[in-house]
Amino acid sequence: MATQANTVNSTQERIESSNFLLIVLILFVLLFGGLVEVIPLFFQKSTTTPVPGLKPYTALQLAGRDIYTREGCYNCHSQMIRPFRAETQRYGHYSVAGEFVYDHPFQWGSKRTGPDLHRVGGKYSDQWQITHLNNPRDLVPESIMPAYPWLMNASVDAASLPAHMTALRRVGVPYTDAEIAAAAEEVKDKTEADAVVAYLQVLGTALK
Repeated sequence: MATQANTVNSTQERIESSNFLLIVLILFVLLFGGLVEVIPLFFQKSTTTPVPGLKPYTALQLAGRDIYTREGCYNCHSQMIRPFRAETQRYGHYSVAGEFVYDHPFQWGSKRTGPDLHRVGGKYSDQWQITHLNNPRDLVPESIMPAYPWLMNASVDAASLPAHMTALRRVGVPYTDAEIAAAAEEVKDKTEADAVVAYLQVLGTALK
């Protein structure tokens, strides 16, 4: 028994006294733990299967999503409702992986200066959203959200949409040739505000 204890102590001392060996073993444990966590996700269909009713963004909604990203809205708004009672009572059904299958990249965010937007679709009228984008204080006097008046007159960048939709199709978004060809016409005469509102109004509507 004493011999076994001495052997264990000797091995432990060698590991702890060798910086190189200690680093190698730590990296091995981290790598092994990471693989155990990640590999099962590749075989878990619930993370890659769209929820029933989920559709790819239309050209106008996709343009709105690009503007949402460009303006940094994800810095203050999350799109991820956690399965906690306080959140589901306030925002609605918790978010599930299958709702984000067509989001590249997803807009989960990491901070809530403003409310979560994942179930904002249909909560307010289009006109309410337009007014809120133009000047949030007109509707919510205590709001600290910046105004976006330039969106009211800026035209949607129609020329970039076909290439964007084609790229998304390569990563699994099921856009058809007809949808891609019609993208520019769909956003004709639309403002960036129209696009952002179209995007907001579809958020979370596939699953209630």
